Amino acid sequence: MLSCQLIMNALERIAPRRLAEDWDNPGLLVGSYAQKIERVLIALDVDDAVTAEAIECRADLIVAHHPAIFCGMKQLRTDLPLGKRLAALITHNIAVAAAHTNLDVARGGVNDVLAARLGLEKLSAFVVTHQENGMTESIGRVGTLPAPTNIEDFARTVRERLCVSHVRLAAAAPRPVRRVAVCGGAGADFIDDAVRRGADVYVTGDVKYHDAQRAVEQGMHIIDAGHFGTESPVLAVLAERLREELASERGDVEIFVTNTQRDVFDVIL
Repeated sequence: MLSCQLIMNALERIAPRRLAEDWDNPGLLVGSYAQKIERVLIALDVDDAVTAEAIECRADLIVAHHPAIFCGMKQLRTDLPLGKRLAALITHNIAVAAAHTNLDVARGGVNDVLAARLGLEKLSAFVVTHQENGMTESIGRVGTLPAPTNIEDFARTVRERLCVSHVRLAAAAPRPVRRVAVCGGAGADFIDDAVRRGADVYVTGDVKYHDAQRAVEQGMHIIDAGHFGTESPVLAVLAERLREELASERGDVEIFVTNTQRDVFDVIL
């Protein structure tokens, strides 16, 4: 076993909290830094399925990308979904931590994993969030493909490499794809940034109709591969990086990725 503090220290090295946006809520959200941890479950969300999985697998800690507690709480209502989940986690002594926008920005985090999965090279910053001591940190990444391709083929590549059932493509005027901007999760706010960075295509999730229309009007393709689809690849990488960070600690801990979590959306054909 290891203390929760040691695991949180490792998570801080992977995704420093200073990288998080001001509105975010990363860190230890449920439990105590002093409690002993033997089994860690990695997930995207702390939903009902993951909570039940953690209880069944006797996990002591859930490390999630999305914070289980996001906004201020004035009641802990066990007749409502969030309160019921939190009560179950506390009853079973399961701690909960989150690495959210800090994991989006961090080197080797959500967006580096997404870019690597899509085969991008020569990565650079996208939407700059921090500049200090010669280091630039950003939400998202911009990179290039090894060779130009057409947008339909690239859209199929995105679908296959992210292992999703479908992607949504809004194609601009005929334009080969070489320069690609990516932002895991909901990145439609950065469409204009992708255009300014000279991206031929922007890959993100949760794109609304008029957002896609705005991208196309500016001559840039956009691919919506889903919030879940663009973020879930980081889970296995995060688990492995935690194992590496904790390998030298005196004590054993098992780290495993959820096998119950799935995209909240189904596609009905």
